[in-house]
Amino acid sequence: MSVKIYLQEDEMPRQWYNLAADLPHPPQPPLGPDGNPIGPDQLAAVFPMNLIEQEVSPQRWIDIPEKVLELLARWRPTPLHRAVFLEKALGTPAKIYYKNESVSPAGSHKPNTAVAQAYYNKEFGIKKLTTETGAGQWGSALAFATSLLGMECKVYMVRISFDQKPFRKLLMQTWGATCIPSPSDQTQAGRDILAKTPDTPGSLGIAISEAIEEAVSDPKGETRYSLGSVLNHVMLHQTIIGLETKKQLAKFGEKKPDIVIGCAGGGSNFAGLSFPFLADKIAGDDITVIPVEPTSCPTMTRAPYAYDHGDVARMTPLLPMHSLGHEFIPPPIHAGGLRYHGMSPLVSQAIMEGLLEPRAVHQLECYEAALLFARTEGLVVAPETSHAIAVAIQEAKKAKEEGKEKVIVFNLSGHGLMDLAGYDAYFQGKLQDYSLPEEDLVASTRILDNYPKPKVFAGV
Repeated sequence: MSVKIYLQEDEMPRQWYNLAADLPHPPQPPLGPDGNPIGPDQLAAVFPMNLIEQEVSPQRWIDIPEKVLELLARWRPTPLHRAVFLEKALGTPAKIYYKNESVSPAGSHKPNTAVAQAYYNKEFGIKKLTTETGAGQWGSALAFATSLLGMECKVYMVRISFDQKPFRKLLMQTWGATCIPSPSDQTQAGRDILAKTPDTPGSLGIAISEAIEEAVSDPKGETRYSLGSVLNHVMLHQTIIGLETKKQLAKFGEKKPDIVIGCAGGGSNFAGLSFPFLADKIAGDDITVIPVEPTSCPTMTRAPYAYDHGDVARMTPLLPMHSLGHEFIPPPIHAGGLRYHGMSPLVSQAIMEGLLEPRAVHQLECYEAALLFARTEGLVVAPETSHAIAVAIQEAKKAKEEGKEKVIVFNLSGHGLMDLAGYDAYFQGKLQDYSLPEEDLVASTRILDNYPKPKVFAGV
């Protein structure tokens, strides 16, 4: 029995898939401070125009430049594994597959868009990129990408993760980037937050504000901001994951999956695996697609669908998304990449269209799932990925109860070799489950009352 399938480099997808072309309703536009839709020119201080064109593109397929393919070929195509040892431990008739994105140089799916964004920025004449990072996966991926292309990189890392994950900072420094804890005293946004709450653990929303402020204040115009999730062009670049997975499932002899699973913080790795399968679901295939989040940051499962800013300082446009409110400060759980207050507009709209079935999982169940996976399949996964594994196990047990042979696919979006402090806290009994109290959710989302409301589609 084959337990993993590889593709050759010449089998790598040559185009990215754009879900916006196939959604039942057209995506709703970002809005400016006046509540009116913004045009591409209003994003030009933040992103290069070639990426803005991808952000607003209605085209179903967008060609991957040859130079980007060369960069991706350092580690792609990535393997698709069948988790036969996990299946045996569970005694399930389900077949469980996982796409192993941990084999990239940075150890996660993030370089798929990092190298693309760095390439397009360099083509546009940009010399420096600024960004934010939570757990450090995105910051290290962009540091890796800019090192390949000879660009500068500065990363604002959420303070709690900066403290919890020092090796991520060292990884960024190894690739030549500068990494500082956020909030910092290097931006007005950071100084304002520190003056108000000097002991804040930080948030992705704060770090985004700092990174954007530095980019737009460059008097030479040679700096731009790079985002690792949420926006349409980031989702687009990640679809290479699902497109490869389709080819590999066919080589395993599978016609289609029954269940597709990915953890979701801002939405990039989930979208990367699931969007190509959502195209099939929209076309009529019976596929259950599940984005998974922590109960402590329940953006998809409990937060309203609303227009909101992507950052605390309100420097981003208003985006239509599930949001806990841009001032939301999440609890310091170890899955740092799943602590964002908002969700990708495309993922959010797919939820509203009834195409996705989001699910929230407690922290302890995730670590239990990660341990079972490590002790069967052998890989130690990132805390974010453990959420996907937890739901894969839930679905495999359900298949056992129903006596059905289902095909389950999930995205292993990153390894946990730099996240062992979280495992240590689990072993010592220092972690506990936490559900965001309803009164906290109501308080944090009250700010959304001040903004326009996106359309809610009839019948959804």
